[in-house]
Amino acid sequence: EVQLVESGGGLVQAGGSLRLSCTASGFTFGDYVIGWFRQVPGKEREVISCISSYDGVTYYGDSVKGRFTISSDNTKNTVYLQMNSLKVDDTAVYYCALGDIDAQIAVVTPVKCYGMDYWGKGTLVTVSS
Repeated sequence: EVQLVESGGGLVQAGGSLRLSCTASGFTFGDYVIGWFRQVPGKEREVISCISSYDGVTYYGDSVKGRFTISSDNTKNTVYLQMNSLKVDDTAVYYCALGDIDAQIAVVTPVKCYGMDYWGKGTLVTVSS
């Protein structure tokens, strides 16, 4: 069973920083896309950032470019999201997601990220003014 476990959410003041972590386990495919999405009640889920385990290509959504940085440790199947200069609008539940590159399901390029099949339960990030 594939599992994604997120951690690092919490309450922070605007302008502050948080670092999210997500560790994936139980998957059998080799190369993958792993990334972060967020959702606010009543709104569509938004792609935040993704990274490829194959070549390290990354994607960032326009709303977080220059403020958030994704990184990964492939030896630990772990992805991190360093979030700086947080804004009240960044408040959301942040989900980690995983997709299979080998089966040509998941894709990440600098302009898109899609094909995620596995999802974590989410971690809440609240940014106060």
